[in-house]
Amino acid sequence: MSGDDKSPEPQAAFAEAAETWAGLLLQWQQTWSDWLNPATKADATEAIGNGTRDRSPNTATIYFDPAAMMETQAELLRDFQALWLHTSARLIGRDTPAVVEPEPGDHRFRDGEWRDNPLFDFIKQSYLLNARWLGRALANVEGLDEQSALSLAFMGRQIVDALAPTNFALTNPAVLREARETRGRSLARGLQNLAEDLQEGARGFRIRQTDMDAFEVGGNIAVSDGAVIFQTPLIQLIQYAPTTETVYKRPLLIVPPWINKFYILDLRPDNSFIRWATDRGYTVFVISWVNPDRRHAELSFDDYATGGIFAALDAIERATGERQVTALGYCIGGTLLAATLAYMAAHGDDRIAAATFFAAQADFADPGELRVFTDESWVGMVEQQVKAAGYLDGAYMAATFNVLRANNLIWHFVINNYLLGKEPPAFDLLYWNADSTHFPARMWIDYLRNMYQRNALAQPGGFHLLGEPVDLGTIEIPTYIQASREDHIAPASSVYKMMNLLGGKKRFVLAGSGHIAGVINPPTRNKYQHWLGEGRNRHRDFDSWFADATEHAGSWWPDWDRWLSRKSGKKVAARIPGDGGLAIIEPAPGSYVKVRHHSQRSRQDSR
Repeated sequence: MSGDDKSPEPQAAFAEAAETWAGLLLQWQQTWSDWLNPATKADATEAIGNGTRDRSPNTATIYFDPAAMMETQAELLRDFQALWLHTSARLIGRDTPAVVEPEPGDHRFRDGEWRDNPLFDFIKQSYLLNARWLGRALANVEGLDEQSALSLAFMGRQIVDALAPTNFALTNPAVLREARETRGRSLARGLQNLAEDLQEGARGFRIRQTDMDAFEVGGNIAVSDGAVIFQTPLIQLIQYAPTTETVYKRPLLIVPPWINKFYILDLRPDNSFIRWATDRGYTVFVISWVNPDRRHAELSFDDYATGGIFAALDAIERATGERQVTALGYCIGGTLLAATLAYMAAHGDDRIAAATFFAAQADFADPGELRVFTDESWVGMVEQQVKAAGYLDGAYMAATFNVLRANNLIWHFVINNYLLGKEPPAFDLLYWNADSTHFPARMWIDYLRNMYQRNALAQPGGFHLLGEPVDLGTIEIPTYIQASREDHIAPASSVYKMMNLLGGKKRFVLAGSGHIAGVINPPTRNKYQHWLGEGRNRHRDFDSWFADATEHAGSWWPDWDRWLSRKSGKKVAARIPGDGGLAIIEPAPGSYVKVRHHSQRSRQDSR
């Protein structure tokens, strides 16, 4: 070894590695002792057993088309013969076209070794061929109802995603390279990261997606100026400070989802929808829902309508003197808003003059992949646990959404945190995603059964609010309906169905990207695109609308502003929180949004 070599002597390096691994083994021993205690193992075994029994299909009704299966097997054999010829050619220096390539947008194989190294190229293509074969084989299974076929295909994708060679140290070139360059320390750090995540998973294992100590609600996220001016046990109502000298006469009430927290609309000043709306001259009020626990177990849609929307409308009138507002509902907040508007229409209540819906569904006949988690066997299995706890744990809900994009939200972090031994980056969006909320037991059960299973809200009189049947067709106020092209939670085709349910004049806009990025896309970024139906043609479904739509570059926010500004009245002097009929209770973003249950705490919280 030369005198210039800064690396440690072999004996010192070995001693350091041995000490590191010895400490990790002791930590693992204690971790597994705590995590897999007898009670936990019994509960887990019972849950897994119940889930397996309840969700197992009736195999007596399942059969395979022999001809289709033989063709699928023969195709796989032909593909592997072609792959062998391709690999043999590459080993002797000849460049030939790949037999199969990753789908566009699949970033798992972007490391150069997957392309340049014949061995890893073979591993990659073998995996892709097998994945394609399994998908086609499952599609050939017959004798299943639509729900079971959807579940089978979904589980097949989960298996395929889990078995990707990128998820294993010995078949991931980036992991091998990092281990070699760090003398194995990356693997040791990864094992330590895994042990820490297991120790902190009080209600189940949860992979860290970001540095949970890098952000503070009200500190460096959710910092728009405003104040809580009204509060009940269910909500805090925030009035945001104006940034213009004059504002539109009608205030804007935002009804966010209670599945997550409202500050997705106010992450940073440069991407805050709330700040952008105040800059456009709107007096913005936002409902901040309580993060429920077992005390809120019996809360229902009725409670969220009366204690949420109606309470907020009363408070806004007291604070501003304005009886009429415009309203915006996001995701399940939009579903609640639609039902409430139908109830208001039946009673001649015109306090909401125009409504906007972000990624909101009212017809759940085709709700996308979430349908996998709404069949009776799954709902029945989880229902007893939810009733016993009084709520659906927020971590459970977050895990459900994560598996819908497993490669991006699960396996990416398995590789980064455990195989490469790196810390997840500080990312405000993923911090918000991890800062989940509980879901009241009664509300959750009613939501799944009435919306996903019975599709009651889409049927005139099929859904009851405050004891009365409601009909979305009676809503005659103007509405603006937004969907996102790649949304896996509220698919655009499902959101579009609202166009044929509501009365009155409607405008539909399709944003690029997904459930979050499609909504949170400020114009200054010049990202993505949106589509508008320029003509007056009416369309029965989303596909026919999209065929006629025109693509526009950038954000759809300015289009929404032009639409809403014409429905918000004349300009009046700006309103300052606390100057009206309601005094300031505390600064925005309030205290309700900061409540985090044990399964949502950061490492700093748990120390």
